[in-house]
Amino acid sequence: MTVRAFFDAIKIDTAAAPYDTMTLKLFYPAKLGDTAEERNTGVVPADAELAPFPVVVFMPGINCGTEAYQWLAVEIAQRGFVVVLFTWIAEEMPGYISLTPGVDLQALKAGNYGSKPTSPALPAIFTALEKFQHSGRLAGLLDLERIILGGHSAGGTMALQNVNNSWFPQVVAGFAYGGHTAASTLLGYEAGTILPIDSERPLLIIGGTQDGVIAASSGRYGAESDPTLPVKRTFHEAVTGGQNHAYLLFLEGGNHFSLAYPKDETTGRPFIDWPETVAGETLRRFLGEVIVAFVDGYGRGATTALTTLHKKLDARNPLIAAVERK
Repeated sequence: MTVRAFFDAIKIDTAAAPYDTMTLKLFYPAKLGDTAEERNTGVVPADAELAPFPVVVFMPGINCGTEAYQWLAVEIAQRGFVVVLFTWIAEEMPGYISLTPGVDLQALKAGNYGSKPTSPALPAIFTALEKFQHSGRLAGLLDLERIILGGHSAGGTMALQNVNNSWFPQVVAGFAYGGHTAASTLLGYEAGTILPIDSERPLLIIGGTQDGVIAASSGRYGAESDPTLPVKRTFHEAVTGGQNHAYLLFLEGGNHFSLAYPKDETTGRPFIDWPETVAGETLRRFLGEVIVAFVDGYGRGATTALTTLHKKLDARNPLIAAVERK
């Protein structure tokens, strides 16, 4: 299948200039027609025969560019989805300007959590999707009642916290790599607090046994240094379960940036990560297979994809350090 993408820019009403602009890159299934317009402009129409397209909104880690997630966006789009990657530069903490998934620190504070969405990026993106549904190459082709949130690192945390039926009923599932809901003591929480999340929707929570970034960040949460514990506790304590559609997966030898390729060593915190003990290409291939099966199964209701997912999540696989379902 041919996958193409286009760019757009939107305003964030809750942000102040110059940090009130977000750029979007939307990947979609395309149908090459070898027309003069395609050759002259590069604009290729969507493959309407595969519509309606469910949508995956992927939220990046702090200071992680969209290039690191393009490989995954293409794999998901090849299954008949539209995938949204975005770039938003903001000053969420005084003096710290960074590329962000959009984090509302006020909404995360003790006493406020649960009262409203924790990422101001999402309402703006969902409004933009309505625009794309009414005009442009995706007009009439989107299934905006079937949106999946995904994310990496802080973006994974935002995805997990905002798969919330009360806020966004159009969001049907969520997945995260290297994300968790351990609460920072600086936001008024007691050490070791795990924030609850809505568990009515399917969730896929993935971590790596070599996650040096999580291990090095444990002090923020008043916890001991551990590469997997915040992710594990999120699944055990924040997810109520009972519907058999919540999954926990730990990659043997995976580190914090195993999902990101190509890695950018010039920004973010890769220098505190631990080395992968399994080849990165092998880990990404498996990650892609699992995430695509989850997205296809719960985003489109493809029973064959769910069968594939459950086969992939076989504890006997040497790439799996641990797997749980509830």
